[in-house]
Amino acid sequence: MGAVSRLLWAPRAWVEGAWANAVTLRAGADGCWVEVIADTACPADADVMPGAVMPAMINAHSHAFQRAFVGLSERRDSARDDFWSWRDRMYAVALRITPDQLYAVAAHLYAELLNGGYTHTCEFHYLHHAEDGQPYASHGGDDGAMSAALARAAQDTGMGLTILPVLYERAGFAQPVLREDQRRFATDVSRVLQLRDTIRAWKLPNVDAGVAIHSLRAASAVSIHELVRACASDAAPIHLHIAEQTSEVADCLAATGLRPIEWLTREVALDARWQLVHATHTTPEEIDAVAATGAGVVLCPGTEANLGDGLCDLPRWLASGTPLSLGTDSHVARTWPEELRLLEYGQRLALRQRNVSAEPSVEASTAARLVGRCLAGGAAAVGQSRWGLVAGARADLLVINDTDPALIGIPPSQLLDALVFAAPARPFALVMVAGAWRAPADTSEAFGDAMAALWPRT
Repeated sequence: MGAVSRLLWAPRAWVEGAWANAVTLRAGADGCWVEVIADTACPADADVMPGAVMPAMINAHSHAFQRAFVGLSERRDSARDDFWSWRDRMYAVALRITPDQLYAVAAHLYAELLNGGYTHTCEFHYLHHAEDGQPYASHGGDDGAMSAALARAAQDTGMGLTILPVLYERAGFAQPVLREDQRRFATDVSRVLQLRDTIRAWKLPNVDAGVAIHSLRAASAVSIHELVRACASDAAPIHLHIAEQTSEVADCLAATGLRPIEWLTREVALDARWQLVHATHTTPEEIDAVAATGAGVVLCPGTEANLGDGLCDLPRWLASGTPLSLGTDSHVARTWPEELRLLEYGQRLALRQRNVSAEPSVEASTAARLVGRCLAGGAAAVGQSRWGLVAGARADLLVINDTDPALIGIPPSQLLDALVFAAPARPFALVMVAGAWRAPADTSEAFGDAMAALWPRT
């Protein structure tokens, strides 16, 4: 935890989509911005920021336990390696990790994410039961032990957190029960709602809960509709994986006669609470259908590249006005500038063009357009009505580290472009969450111990 600072002055700040000069920012006792005013003299009692400041980013999709698998799946031992073979190997972590190990892994991850410019994370949380697949209560423990480990890690590092208990009840469209190696994931609608309500009852600062559906293949239509009805009066977000893999699209077509997003937009009355994670394989008609509902899309460029998922139709998603946000997912990348760089570069490689995400009539800067869209979309992904350096939003900000070698000498007007595309090693000097500075947490030893237990040295 850092010292609380209520009055700040920055020589430059990214305010409502543009750089503003001489900005005074005042946070209230509730940890939200009271006022953000440009072109002001520095108040005598203000803390002067050592560089330009900007809003922090929301990480809209995370599986924290998978941080323990990063770097350990980059060898091929069969004729074909794809998402599904990666998943089978990833389950080796899911089947062994304990609540204490999850805490250590999550705390290390959240410290990294804070350093990478994220101040709030959505945990797409499906790892619930004991290693044998039985509820922890059957072993004399707490059924919410894994959720509690995540919440404790967030509290100890200062990360804001939205936990999304996941509906996960079958192995596939034609597999009505879970596989044995999915035994720790089993939930039904009542269990998802119970976990959500338990997390909310903790009343922890900057910790909240919504719900999630793992995917159309992992939850029946009956259960999806039941969960939707149960959440009808709840304003919290609803997330689900969708159309990440071409085989998933083919399986959905075979089972329902419709593509995944096509099925969802026909069967469910989507709204701004809904966040479609990945949405990689789409038709123009599906994109238009999603855009008409107000639902958002969570893009995870680092993970999608690492898993060989494919490239989304980013130009059409941008043109449609659909809210977009970023997720670190399996955490092969843990800074948002890197995620945006990967997002744009994938499009450039596929289309053989440059600055694909820019739109001269709207925003000529690729970085500015992507940052603006992801800041707004991230707010929707966690159910925040306001986000950024604006009165009423949570008092989160980043101080850009303009002494990083990659940023030295950059003209101020193009600092955001360089932040994304010049690849600074340490892009942010300071991070604030809810009006408090968050110093980097020392998590290395506990993380190392957890990794040693999960992956015995050979």
